[in-house]
Amino acid sequence: MTTALITHAACLDHDTGPWHPECADRLRAVLRALEGEEFLPLIREQAPLATEEHLARVHPRDYIASILSIRPAKGESVELDSDTVMSHGSAEAALRAAGGAIMAVDAVMEGWARAAFAAVRPPGHHAERGRAMGFCLFATAAIAARHAQARWGLKKVAVVDFDVHHGNGTQDVFERDPTLFYASTHQYPCYPGTGAPEEKGVGNVLNVALPPGSGSASFRSAWAEKIIPALDAWAPDLIIVSAGFDAHKADPLAQLQVETADFAWLTEQLMALARRHGGGRLVSLLEGGYDLDALAASVAAHVRTLMLA
Repeated sequence: MTTALITHAACLDHDTGPWHPECADRLRAVLRALEGEEFLPLIREQAPLATEEHLARVHPRDYIASILSIRPAKGESVELDSDTVMSHGSAEAALRAAGGAIMAVDAVMEGWARAAFAAVRPPGHHAERGRAMGFCLFATAAIAARHAQARWGLKKVAVVDFDVHHGNGTQDVFERDPTLFYASTHQYPCYPGTGAPEEKGVGNVLNVALPPGSGSASFRSAWAEKIIPALDAWAPDLIIVSAGFDAHKADPLAQLQVETADFAWLTEQLMALARRHGGGRLVSLLEGGYDLDALAASVAAHVRTLMLA
């Protein structure tokens, strides 16, 4: 069965400045890694622009308008906080990132792909309903989940998040809605300071906190013994992955010691779960990952495994 790769050149125009870790070179490294002969079978698509209707399923309309109105002149930027920057091309990049996530959902639901990977930026899992933060402008995974419900009538959608940082934005959207499930492994304590195991929403949030220095054994155990069984019991109609690769041992922004092979292993587990409950359909969205070589290798391992769907 086929796998879709969704991206757009506009995502490179989100200019965060010369020293920012969430830079366009991240996406360039990812796309170079997916240029090899083994990736020729990928269906390559251009991410469309998300509409205000798509975004408004998660974000207040005044927040959407405020973000989209920030269009500094070329070469200039606006700091929303100490981590989150917007340039002339950021608004379109954010719309393409959300639009790519929406297209990924449509691809697997329409059946022209079994799995889809959206290689887009800026990332999204830190953006709360009314606040940009942590490099993120719109809550991309949550927008994709709401789209799956609104267009396709799915009753239960899960977002699973293996980024090293807790997806506070996704949790902010999900935690009061029993039709959505959020599960995350992340370093704790670490930015953004959320994601304690006690944060359970309405029984639909599962946070597995990993102390700094945790490696493959702890990572795999968290998924195999806690998250996968919980998801099996919940039986999602669709799984959306917040695929951040900054838990890798080479990443500079945190202190987990996950290996490239662990991401391939987890992808296999999630694909098996999708086959049990969602017709094999799986959507993956790029989040973090800031060592370019580790990011490229990890994405290649992730997508290589998705292609086995």
